[in-house]
Amino acid sequence: MTIQKLRNNDTLTLAVEGRLETTTAPELETVVKTELDGVKTLVMDFSKLEYISSAGLRVLLAAQKTMNKQGAMKVTGVNEIVNEIFEITGFSDILTIE
Repeated sequence: MTIQKLRNNDTLTLAVEGRLETTTAPELETVVKTELDGVKTLVMDFSKLEYISSAGLRVLLAAQKTMNKQGAMKVTGVNEIVNEIFEITGFSDILTIE
């Protein structure tokens, strides 16, 4: 998995590529914890994300909780597989998906 960070004023875009699962979720968790200071809008670009596991969902939930306090978070570029996981788990009701 690779994560590309793009900061534009108070907006942070994290482009995640590959598989977000047990072995890679801690990397995203670290980025989220260290990069959100002063961020008002967090964009999770999943256009190159192939798969997300429960470990990845946990990181997304933590990011959403943080952003609820300081701004907004949206998820973009979700493919069919990831979208189906969001639907089954109810995350489609929690997240802003564009």
